[in-house]
Amino acid sequence: MPIALSSPRPDKVNGPAFRTIAFLKPMVDLDGSIALVTGASSGIGTACARSFARAGARLVLLARSGDRLRELQAELADDSGGACYVLPCDVRDRAAVTAAVASLPPSWSDIDVLVNNAGLSRGFDRFPDCSIEDWEEMIDTNLKGLLYVTRALVPGMVARDRGHIINIGSIAGHQTYPRGNVYCATKAAVRALSEGLKLDLLGTAVRVSSVDPGLVETNFSNVRFHGDRVQAAKTYAGMTPLTPEDIAEVVAFCASRPPHVNISEVLVIPTDQSSSTLVHRRLPDERA
Repeated sequence: MPIALSSPRPDKVNGPAFRTIAFLKPMVDLDGSIALVTGASSGIGTACARSFARAGARLVLLARSGDRLRELQAELADDSGGACYVLPCDVRDRAAVTAAVASLPPSWSDIDVLVNNAGLSRGFDRFPDCSIEDWEEMIDTNLKGLLYVTRALVPGMVARDRGHIINIGSIAGHQTYPRGNVYCATKAAVRALSEGLKLDLLGTAVRVSSVDPGLVETNFSNVRFHGDRVQAAKTYAGMTPLTPEDIAEVVAFCASRPPHVNISEVLVIPTDQSSSTLVHRRLPDERA
């Protein structure tokens, strides 16, 4: 139901009266829709899968770790009765992505929502000291992987004249920061691709959104620092970061708007963060 506000309106005959203003459209029912989530085995991807499952969507879960996907599949079946189809696949492998999407049974192939979540940051060095292998991994995952999956699904969305691509970007795509170099470049590219995709899909009913988080506490920093958990913990020290669930709620909100509403871009940051480099950190006794 719409949420309503009541405000006084002078009435010369009957005295004060009230008018009701509906300011929020009802959510679109996601029950029975099919959402494909990449990078579904952890972090924001897992949170998105849970959020869509609670809304009644059927889930196609895609990630490299088949074991973790099957665990999530069982969890969602137990918690919400959600139907899930598992696609173990590395988004960096174009042939594997094409084959995985083609392998979907007809009852699972009409994807309504694609959440391009698979991505990572690897390394945190000054440009002259960076590992080229780290660069390639980020480019192959964050950029080329997103392209491969999107290209495999968009023609079907266009043919059905419905669908929604939701790309998980980053504040790094808006504001470059020291030692972010190639990671920031890949996320700036994701932002540009989201804009370009929406331009090219004009005239269709396919929607495109970019949800761009600031600091979210996931395994992200542990991956960036090559498993150095002590260094990774410093990323979130003394502040309250976002959670994967915070971002999943925003993603579900974008997906559940009425068909004529396209939320193109959302930048989501913690209250303790005001830019990519400005973070308010408290001493331990201040947080108690």
